[in-house]
Amino acid sequence: MRDAASGVLPYHAHQFDDAEQQYQASTLGMWLFLAQEVLFFGAVFATYFYYFFLFPDAFEAASNHLSLNLGAFNTVVLIGSSLTMVFAVHAAQHGTKKGQIAWLVATIILGAVFLGVKAYEYTHKFHEGLVPGMYFTYQGPDAAQHQLFICLYFVMTGLHALHMVIGIGVIGALVVLAQRGWFDAGYYAPVEMTGLYWHFVDLVWIFLFPLLYLIGRH
Repeated sequence: MRDAASGVLPYHAHQFDDAEQQYQASTLGMWLFLAQEVLFFGAVFATYFYYFFLFPDAFEAASNHLSLNLGAFNTVVLIGSSLTMVFAVHAAQHGTKKGQIAWLVATIILGAVFLGVKAYEYTHKFHEGLVPGMYFTYQGPDAAQHQLFICLYFVMTGLHALHMVIGIGVIGALVVLAQRGWFDAGYYAPVEMTGLYWHFVDLVWIFLFPLLYLIGRH
């Protein structure tokens, strides 16, 4: 895949000395990006823990408003999507075009399933009167604290879902590029970097699931 006139690899950007330096720069950039994402989500988690330690009993009771079965199902779906993303990176590293496309599409499908389940959960919360604000109708004990928990639930899962939507969009772009033969054993950094992002998003859910769905399940 060298340019016949210049002998330069087509995926080697001019600002880098060689392809290896370009790969290292891409990797460093992605890890720095993920580091700021850790800080971003860290602030959200810190807010959750602050109020959890203020109202532990109310938060544990409010957790029972969430469907453990749906949360567990989505956890399995995301773990599966991480696995398919690993296979997609592996296929890209070995220049297997059909494998790349198949595993990337599988990752998109699993991500869409997760978002579909989450959309169903959100809709169900409207029907139950458990949406913060004017739609919150719960009148049981510690109603204000229950509303706070549900508010944090929507914020935390909503931010996570937004990151998933972005990830699905990027993976969709990778599918198009893979169809055009952009990735092979010599150049697969975009697939690998997207894989790192996807694994991070999945890891965030691994923390969200017990904090939101399991704290009240004694």
